[in-house]
Amino acid sequence: LLKTHKEPESVLYVSSQNGSTISPAFANRLEYSKEEKKIVITLHNLSKKDSDMYVCAGVVKNSSFLLVNGSGTMILIKEGEQTDCSNSSWVTYALIIVVALLFSALICCSLYRVDMKKYFQKKKLNAVYEDMSYCSRRNTLVR
Repeated sequence: LLKTHKEPESVLYVSSQNGSTISPAFANRLEYSKEEKKIVITLHNLSKKDSDMYVCAGVVKNSSFLLVNGSGTMILIKEGEQTDCSNSSWVTYALIIVVALLFSALICCSLYRVDMKKYFQKKKLNAVYEDMSYCSRRNTLVR
């Protein structure tokens, strides 16, 4: 793997005898896996200075010629602010919990202040009771 434009350099060299050389600029930031004639390269923690054209090339045996595979890949890194998601997520969860507790407290206080028993009791129908027993009857006829 070669950087070809801004600062030409060899990034990774893998030989057929399983030996490899990684550029010191990419130490601890480059991983690769090799399976027969296929190599997968992964770059980590890229910065703005890593922006360049990257080309995979093969060395022809017993020669100093390079056989370039394709036109390469342009990698353009735009620097941005990195945020620590772990801290912001804890703050978000804490705020959600506090809001839920305050809402629960508000509901409990509201229910305590309102007499809820009267809303759940059966309403009495307006009924008139009249005692029609013999003892309580009075003679209302005029003789």
